Amino acid sequence: MKNIIFIAPPAAGKGTQSEWLKDKFNYEHISTGDLLRQAIAEGSELGKQVEDVIAGGNLVSDDIMIALLKDTLTKLPTDKPFILDGFPRTIKQAEALNELLNEINVTDLVAIYLNIDEEEAMRRALGRVSCPNCKKGYNIYYEAMKPKVEDICDECGSKLDRRSDDNEESFKHRFETYIENSTPVINFYQEKNLLKEVKVDRESIEIFEDIVKLLSEE
Repeated sequence: MKNIIFIAPPAAGKGTQSEWLKDKFNYEHISTGDLLRQAIAEGSELGKQVEDVIAGGNLVSDDIMIALLKDTLTKLPTDKPFILDGFPRTIKQAEALNELLNEINVTDLVAIYLNIDEEEAMRRALGRVSCPNCKKGYNIYYEAMKPKVEDICDECGSKLDRRSDDNEESFKHRFETYIENSTPVINFYQEKNLLKEVKVDRESIEIFEDIVKLLSEE
């Protein structure tokens, strides 16, 4: 299977699709947030740098992120495909990642843009609730995704939580910022003939089936 770079605005369903791909095709799901937390927990030299940067209230530099990605990717078995989640977010990061992938001879690559309009994305985001205990997710605006009992988890009976940043003002800012930053990244992969666009205004299983189809294309 092809290696994947997901380009996905907030609430586009990237997490669901990544989990399904991981379960069905044994993808390695590489989340930049997880990489940073893991590096700190391991106490490596890079991890200490990350911890110092975050402790100072600063953003981790692109150079450090590329170094973490290089360390992770070079340790993967050669036959194990990967999903990059959360990187690149800017054109500078896309260029640096391209250099890294060329350096380590990763060629079988596709950038998948999960295209969702702002109104649909906001509806998804503002309707999200999840169980703090078993982590099962729901959405109060979609009949098939509602809990059977309002505010109660179907699986374990815990009271459901809503993300503190899932409000209209916060979401609009996150969405617009993402689109502004990612447009040059989309153009970058389009120019390299690596971009595939998938509309996500449908059921998640239909989206997954389309992703599987394009992954099998030559």
